[in-house]
Amino acid sequence: MTIWSIPWLELAILVPLVGSLIVGAFRAPMRAFTWGLCFTGFTLFCSVLAGLSVYLGDGSDGVHWTIQTTLFGRRIFGLDDFSAPLVPLVSLMHFLTALATGRTKMRRFSMSWSLASDAMRIAVFACEVPWVLIGLLIVGAGHGLVELINRGKPIRVYALHMSLYSGLLVLGWAFVDLDVNHRTQSAWATVPLMAAILIRCGTVPAHCWLTDWFEHASFGNALLFVTPLTGVYAAVRLVLPIAPDWVLQIIGVFSLVTAIYAAGMATVQREARRFFAYLFLSHTSLVLLGLELHTPISLTGAFSLWIAVTLSLSGFGLTLRALEARFGRMSLASFRGLYEHSPALAVCFLVTGLASVGFPGTLGFVAAELLVESAIEVSPYIGLAVVLTSALNGIAVVRVYFLLFTGTRHTSTVSLNIGPRERFAVLTLTALIFAGGLFPQPGIVSRHQAAVEVLDVRARCCESEVPTVVHANHAPPSVSADE
Repeated sequence: MTIWSIPWLELAILVPLVGSLIVGAFRAPMRAFTWGLCFTGFTLFCSVLAGLSVYLGDGSDGVHWTIQTTLFGRRIFGLDDFSAPLVPLVSLMHFLTALATGRTKMRRFSMSWSLASDAMRIAVFACEVPWVLIGLLIVGAGHGLVELINRGKPIRVYALHMSLYSGLLVLGWAFVDLDVNHRTQSAWATVPLMAAILIRCGTVPAHCWLTDWFEHASFGNALLFVTPLTGVYAAVRLVLPIAPDWVLQIIGVFSLVTAIYAAGMATVQREARRFFAYLFLSHTSLVLLGLELHTPISLTGAFSLWIAVTLSLSGFGLTLRALEARFGRMSLASFRGLYEHSPALAVCFLVTGLASVGFPGTLGFVAAELLVESAIEVSPYIGLAVVLTSALNGIAVVRVYFLLFTGTRHTSTVSLNIGPRERFAVLTLTALIFAGGLFPQPGIVSRHQAAVEVLDVRARCCESEVPTVVHANHAPPSVSADE
């Protein structure tokens, strides 16, 4: 037995579940926070080793528990080239969000609930069985509903959209026929799945639940719910392999319209949370657009942009969260002049915000270039729209930076500088952003291989040779140098 034969993935799911039960029994917030942070950190350790095992392992399936083979006749959880970086990414977000939680927010940020959601999201990004994946996606939507109920916030908008999303997922997959190719799938299967993805990703006109969610949920849980791009992941696993071209074209049109609309809305917002919601929505739509072009370059760009957006917007959101912990809900109606009190927060805000729009030297730069190149190959107008979207998002980030940190003097009798745990969380994300930007080749090669693998699954589904549409064979196709 080697280190790679240990079931790190299953441990990454089990550890936070056990931790949730243990931490939930503590009454003292500080003790619960300390133990919860330990469980979250060990989950991150297991997730990183699970992801590395895909690239560094000996090719064996490792040790897997009996319930996976005797109850279902097949393995439930596993990683491939596409999902291997996403599981550690989800764990990292949970760890840094918990680490950056200030003392004033510890009572409102439940470590027990966060650990349970961590386990659920890791299971989503590692699930190999379609119906189990759909069940986990529905449970994840229910998690958000419980969050709003516990906070005593309105649930009508969120519940309506998520109920429709859940129902469409079940209806669509119930009509999927794996014995036929994707060109002959019934409209009863593809249209509901397409609509479910559009709702979950918040595309226009089904975007109002996203702004409502950021308005009423705690900022930490709101970030963890949306930044992994779970809706895009569902599109890759459930829709992209089986959907005919016309379905992908419709999703692409909605995504492009949403990207431009949300970028424009982000430039005129007068409240920081709504600004972040529209900025996130615009970036999500760009990633979804790259998927629906379904070419090797566009998928490589979309997968790379996915990781870049998750890292940069997580850091950007944590910076806004740190500002909220000091000043409450942030209005963008006037200049606030906070730079002198929080220069580190100002720098982190600007760096992570510009990284999200593909500033040179950051992780998103090469990804944005690949996405623009693939869009121009399809149509110059689509490429122009992608460039316009990025420009508007950049204008929105710089505008909000000036409103929050310049223009006037803010008077305060207490220190408002960033704390050491908040500094570590944001600087960790910033370091990853710059490392990926300065040394992009390993990440791009990995995402290209994942893109080829996903397209290979789609091609074989067209020939009716693949018994499942969720994962490719565990041996990834080789990528030649001239591809």
